[in-house]
Amino acid sequence: MNSSRNKTNESVVSSLHEVAEEMHNKMMRGTAPTMSLPVRTKKNIEFNKRLGVFKYGKKRSIRDATSLRSANQLLRALHIIEFIEEMINSGKSSTLREMYYISEGWGHGKFGSQNESNNLAEDLEIVTKCMREDFKLRPEEDGARMIGDITINERNRKGDWMRINARDDVGDSGYGVPYNVESEKLRLIANDVDFIMAIETGGMFDRLVENGFDEEHRAGLLHLKGQPARSTRRIMKRMNEEWNLPIIVFLDGDPWSFRIFASIAYGAIKTAHISEYLATPSATYLGITADDILAYDLPSDDLSSKDIEALKAELTDPRFADGWWQNQINMMLDLGKKAEQQSLAKYGLDFVTDTYLPEKLAELGLI
Repeated sequence: MNSSRNKTNESVVSSLHEVAEEMHNKMMRGTAPTMSLPVRTKKNIEFNKRLGVFKYGKKRSIRDATSLRSANQLLRALHIIEFIEEMINSGKSSTLREMYYISEGWGHGKFGSQNESNNLAEDLEIVTKCMREDFKLRPEEDGARMIGDITINERNRKGDWMRINARDDVGDSGYGVPYNVESEKLRLIANDVDFIMAIETGGMFDRLVENGFDEEHRAGLLHLKGQPARSTRRIMKRMNEEWNLPIIVFLDGDPWSFRIFASIAYGAIKTAHISEYLATPSATYLGITADDILAYDLPSDDLSSKDIEALKAELTDPRFADGWWQNQINMMLDLGKKAEQQSLAKYGLDFVTDTYLPEKLAELGLI
């Protein structure tokens, strides 16, 4: 499935106008304007065989202007539509936080919290079939850092294309992935790597860079910074799809890292409406696994009550329904232990690159 997108500013504005026009037309007919949205919970995600990712199911909620709360939400949606159109016309962009504060001037349309603002931007994504990046809205957090023999063209703020090699043209911190990685902003030019390794923690990313793992094993290294930003998931998707590069995910061994992998491979519950653009179904979880804790006798911590609750919730999460994940989750519950990536330093600073990763990659047939 090709996930390439071609959304022009004109088509985005047209899609937003359709939402406003629908509300206007209903009011002109004397009926309350409405907005129909999927229920965005774990119980309403279903595996889409054609796309290979999890999408929202058939359960829906209706917002209509017959209640004050829903009427306020529809009013806020119209304010956002106007704000987005102004940005597109002026060539500007805004952080989600800035939009939240700009709403101070919207009277009854003012947001009560940042989450309200963020969720309504996602609602507009759903009804317009556009993405937040099309709206010129960006998150506060940066995207990933990347190091490896990967060449891209990135359009700078002056509109000029810059050719950047993520190994030869960057410092030790790597290439900073921008918030928008669609083809109008970033073009994938060439690579000389065999796979992309997505790494949860900065310490482990820096260890692999310092040890020269990317050059010795022809790898592209990507620092996820914990739960990966959309642009991080999107650039992994593009490199997998356009270059046919395997995505290997190397995380801590705990329930929260399992969820990071789920968002990369299957789609996040919060963004299931755009899973086909962000998720990489062929991504492989390398570790830390529950059985790694035993096999490598890793230093570990006891599971907290929240960890146990999260693991039990994952047993009923459809993204973890296959046998391998059920075994890993149950094994971790039985062990009562979790372990960090950097616990591998028990055997020295080179163990992860000289022993652990080569052994795990050999099991996957990648080296």
